[in-house]
Amino acid sequence: MPAPAERLTHLREELRARRLDGFLAPRTDAFMGEYMPACAERVQWLTGFAGSAGFVGVAMESAAIFVDGRYTLQVRDQVDVEAFVPRSIADEPPTAWIAESFEAGARIGYDPWLHTRAGLKRLADAAAEIGAELIALDDNPIDAVWTNRPAFPDAPVHAHGLEFAGESSEDKRLRLGADLARRNIDAAVVTASDSVAWLLNIRGADVPNCPLALSYVILASDGTVDWFIDPAKVDETVREALGDAVAIRPLAEFAGALEALGTDGARIQADPTGSPVAVFDRLMAGGAEIAERADPCLLPKARKNEIEVEGARIAHRRDGAALAAFLHWLDETAPGGTITELDAIEKLHDLRTRGERFHGPSFDTIAGYGGNGAIVHYRASEETNRRIEPGSLLLVDSGGQYDEGTTDVTRTIAIGMPSDEMSKRFTQVLKGHIAIATARFPTGVTGSQLDPFARAALWADGVDYDHGTGHGVGSFLNVHEGPQRISKGHSTTALEMGMIVSNEPGYYKTDGFGIRIENLVVVYPVIDIPADAEKDLLGFETLTLAPIDRRLIDPALLSAAERQWLDDYHARVLEEIRPMVEDPVRDWLERACAPLDA
Repeated sequence: MPAPAERLTHLREELRARRLDGFLAPRTDAFMGEYMPACAERVQWLTGFAGSAGFVGVAMESAAIFVDGRYTLQVRDQVDVEAFVPRSIADEPPTAWIAESFEAGARIGYDPWLHTRAGLKRLADAAAEIGAELIALDDNPIDAVWTNRPAFPDAPVHAHGLEFAGESSEDKRLRLGADLARRNIDAAVVTASDSVAWLLNIRGADVPNCPLALSYVILASDGTVDWFIDPAKVDETVREALGDAVAIRPLAEFAGALEALGTDGARIQADPTGSPVAVFDRLMAGGAEIAERADPCLLPKARKNEIEVEGARIAHRRDGAALAAFLHWLDETAPGGTITELDAIEKLHDLRTRGERFHGPSFDTIAGYGGNGAIVHYRASEETNRRIEPGSLLLVDSGGQYDEGTTDVTRTIAIGMPSDEMSKRFTQVLKGHIAIATARFPTGVTGSQLDPFARAALWADGVDYDHGTGHGVGSFLNVHEGPQRISKGHSTTALEMGMIVSNEPGYYKTDGFGIRIENLVVVYPVIDIPADAEKDLLGFETLTLAPIDRRLIDPALLSAAERQWLDDYHARVLEEIRPMVEDPVRDWLERACAPLDA
């Protein structure tokens, strides 16, 4: 296999043959998802960079790879910096690189299936300022020089039963179609694979960690659907479940179908922030009137129905039993200094596989000991793997995919005796976690309005954490699901009943230790509201069931109400998980869930 520098040479030869002066390559695929199949990992093949976010710009005399702050060190370890100059995507963005690297008249290629409309506009404006032009390509030039490129995934699709989905695909399609009709929209283009999965009540296995079948949908206002997917992946059981109102068509027909929508001047809804710009190009080529609106599945998918919420509770009980067994194992083995981060990851996965209806992790497990735990998106490898031994903290962030739901949980565990500093910071993080868990708020409140609750105890001490407090979570779907979130960034999406979000404040001391406490919570209506309340109130039900390490808590820093919340939470964990485990895990769980003053 050629080295990255040689691959770059072959790519430049391909660009010259196409009369192009450069090429722009974001790390994404035509479905714009967080996880991609191997055949779409073009940035990794070209550069060697394996991070989850990146952007490559190639000119004839220079090339650059753009990453965010998570990958400053990783990019230099994995990439030939003589061939691809690392740049901060925030401080030295691709727009600035375009101005530096090209001259007037330059023709810069791009793959219209890999850029959103909003993202491409910024790049096109930067090119226009210097008199250069962006050129949409019919095929990706990296694919032309990628030898032994993996095939597009062919995993079979399976039906996601009504006992898990809580609403039939027909009812979803008719409900969303009627909404389109009310707004005089003839059809909506749905390009997010998790939205397709939710709408059709199907699941797949085309990408790591998320049960997705990579495909597209055109939803008509009468509730009928054209589903673009390899027909060989759809068996008779799925076809019968969907019925005649869903036409299964080859993925290769999608572009032509978009153009055909415009022949009668149809009004078509498409998402400018989540769909490839190619969707808009094809719709306009056919003469369609485009209504730029968010994916119609986005909010309905986020509002979990009663069956999905109950499924989440079931999934978290199963996950809690595996976590109890893992935490017991860790307490028994870690003090001896014989296990590593990779050992912990393997053990937790093994314990989850023993549970019912488990399909795999919901993301790659993070297990960071000591200073590695201070790296927010750390991934243990053979090169970074550390031995777990007394003297610091182990942060474990993991999750599972179950038929009933998706889990995501972080626990920070003391290995040996924690320092006073560790206990102080852990307790401040816990105070923020409890503040979110116990929040009561009027309808219409967004997650950005709640975010300061989680940070107040840390802010008072002059410290903070540089990530969001919470992200949305799917129902046996993506572990990161929008549009709901809890973060500093302004959010216009109000938290609504049935939405599941994470509650995960943290603290990170560079080269020292990392702390994060994460539970998933679901929004529910508060019943016992004051008699003179002027608005309905919402609150959170905690779904995750796993002990919080009492050895790290400084009780003097907790209020009476906070202590009561912790004791009540642990009593609930013990009540729900104890019947699912056996000794010696059961004995350990009883000790781990004892009242704080016991």
